[in-house]
Amino acid sequence: MAVGLAVASEGGERHNNGKITSFVILSCMMAAMGGVIFGYDIGISGGVTSMESFLKRFFGEVDSKMKQDTNISNYCKFDSQLLTSFTSSLYIAGLVASYFASSLTRAFGRKPSILVGGAAFLAGAALGGAAFNVYMLIFGRVLLGIGVGFANQSVPLYLSEMAPSRYRGAFSNGFQFCVGIGALSANIINYGTEKIKGGWGWRVSLALAAVPASILTVGALFLPETPNSLIQRGDSNEKAKSMLRRIRGTNDVEAEFEDLVKASAVSKTIDRPFRKITERRYRPQLVMAIAIPFFQQVTGINVIAFYAPILFRTIGLGESASLMSGVVTGIIGTGSTLISMLIVDKLGRRTLFIWGGVQMFVSQIMVGGIMGAKLGDHGGVSGGCAYLVIFLISVYVAGFGWSWGPLGWLVPSEIFPLEIRSAGQSITVAVSFFFTFIVAQTFLTMLCHFKSGIFFFFGAWVAIMSVFVYLLLPETKNVPIEQMDRVWREHWFWKGIVEDQYEACKKDDGGITTSSA
Repeated sequence: MAVGLAVASEGGERHNNGKITSFVILSCMMAAMGGVIFGYDIGISGGVTSMESFLKRFFGEVDSKMKQDTNISNYCKFDSQLLTSFTSSLYIAGLVASYFASSLTRAFGRKPSILVGGAAFLAGAALGGAAFNVYMLIFGRVLLGIGVGFANQSVPLYLSEMAPSRYRGAFSNGFQFCVGIGALSANIINYGTEKIKGGWGWRVSLALAAVPASILTVGALFLPETPNSLIQRGDSNEKAKSMLRRIRGTNDVEAEFEDLVKASAVSKTIDRPFRKITERRYRPQLVMAIAIPFFQQVTGINVIAFYAPILFRTIGLGESASLMSGVVTGIIGTGSTLISMLIVDKLGRRTLFIWGGVQMFVSQIMVGGIMGAKLGDHGGVSGGCAYLVIFLISVYVAGFGWSWGPLGWLVPSEIFPLEIRSAGQSITVAVSFFFTFIVAQTFLTMLCHFKSGIFFFFGAWVAIMSVFVYLLLPETKNVPIEQMDRVWREHWFWKGIVEDQYEACKKDDGGITTSSA
């Protein structure tokens, strides 16, 4: 029995008149600054929490255990719930903010949501850089979390709606690429600020988040709204069509505009999108909105993103060497995401998901085996083994960077019909933040108790999610967003769930449907 059936792309031919215009490129580059800030906030926390000056000022207990307690296990030196709260508070705040962001994005458009996110980022960066106690520090992270909640709700939608269908994968993966750029920038800055004499380099690291936040906030004022949003919010059709012509660089946009109007007609009949998305005909989208961000987090990537310098110190590297190792993995992750942007619309989503999963699984199992065999509770590992661990972690980061990293945002952003799109994206963001919070809050404790087995734990999840994609995720490349419902009706498993509902709803809607298939 065939699984993950690819969908023929003839329906997408109607939308293939558009081209990549400079207007679209500039707009998407500005919007994607939300990804830069998100990545920066991810990368910066792992670096500053490994700096001795930062630990001494805010987390003295951890600093004392690291320096003075010779009896404590290597795996337990950084085990502190207060320390993990500094990292994880951002994500619980983002979880709450994403709920409000969904309503704002639906009612007022993608642009205002991006603007609110940029302003919250700016306030959080200022408070974090000026913090003189742990409460200011964590409140600053909460404000950053609000910014992340709004930006991650609106930016992926903005990118997927602005991009021509045949280039949508590359444009949407640009969000993850910008996340990688932000994380890499944070790692480089941490490496430099750690060397500042006087022990205040961490302030520079935290405060510099204000730079991309300012760009996003100011730039959001000049961003155009997407045609999808203009139609959905009831603006004149001529205004939406004019914007569509501008972003596609052609006057031949009638077919795409017709699909947008039909999708909007359906969406305006929906009063409660969160209730609507639970209906059987939307079951595949709801499952993916939950499963994909969940699996993305249990790959264990945030173990590396948040705590790579701490992990490298665990195996015996010094403070500066650990931060430099974080820079190396950041470069590899960003480069692999760039590769994904170039090949995702050619090879497809499923191929990258599956082969990236294989690469991550093998490297995690090998890292766990080496640490289990060579790293005891005390001392470190030999130089050769330490560098082998760094190499394998880099292989793992590369696998994530061209598969589950960008595709974890791309696929959910493109599978929802317009009537449930904001609700679906909100669920995706909320699930992502919830499990990011769980992983961030529990990892150091899990490392203390599981020791090297933590890599086998995450490796098992990678195997499970790769099988999930192989069996249940259809190919979505080159399929226009407004015709995405047909991928489920042609899939070996989902068609039995959605086909009857689809036919019934066509009758109920009086012939109005988002599909032109």
